[in-house]
Amino acid sequence: MLVPPHNDPYSARTRAECDESNRNSSGVRDRTTKARELHSVSHKIKAILIDFYGTICGGDRQAVESTCRRVVESCRLTMSPQHFAVRWGESFFKTIESSNFESFRTLHECELISLAETLSDLGVTADPAPFVAELDEYWRNPPVYADAVAFLAELPVPVCCVSNADTKPILAAIERLGLKFDHVVTSEQARCYKPEPAIFRSALDLLRLQAQDVVHIGDSLHSDIAGAESTGMRSVWLCREDRIHDIGENIKPFWQCATLTGLSAVVSH
Repeated sequence: MLVPPHNDPYSARTRAECDESNRNSSGVRDRTTKARELHSVSHKIKAILIDFYGTICGGDRQAVESTCRRVVESCRLTMSPQHFAVRWGESFFKTIESSNFESFRTLHECELISLAETLSDLGVTADPAPFVAELDEYWRNPPVYADAVAFLAELPVPVCCVSNADTKPILAAIERLGLKFDHVVTSEQARCYKPEPAIFRSALDLLRLQAQDVVHIGDSLHSDIAGAESTGMRSVWLCREDRIHDIGENIKPFWQCATLTGLSAVVSH
């Protein structure tokens, strides 16, 4: 299933807000100027690292909000599904940050723990498993963005998918969608989550490249951009209009765009 970017009143950051982060003291930089900035270093780009959910595939925010709608209705919470999604998301990020290396937990486990804690904070005792099951189905069957399919097909350099994901669901999704990557690195394989530098270094080891040789593309300022740049990589923040709630709003990417359209031409020069 192909999904084009679309407007949504519940976006964590709207197109206007994304455009605002392109402003500096001289005003908004035009597309030619921004493309030239990435183009000026594109001769050295030997591989691409790219996020999966929210970048290649869409529907992650809608899947989360659908699950949250069920939680709100079933538990009779006095808040909107969008508000609950933000609250659960913040708990989820905290759980992930304490689930690396020796303390590693799978994404599925982090979802269960963070949802149970979120409900407990609201005075609700409920089994999180039936709600998380809906999300598990999404991880295996996400819709793919049309611009992502074209982007991957046009790239002349190796591509490594780097995802905060459990291994079996994402491999099932990749196979179902017929997508091709030279390598796939999951948080379950690396035993840590983005933005931990170790998961990015795992990708570099597979590619046998240095940080300065690659560009990482992702939709999360916190997980993708902060993590990639902490390793010395250049980063492209994909600020889609329907992106999921994120943290790290003060993080500055090397470059940003609203779709993947046009990026392959810059990389392939």
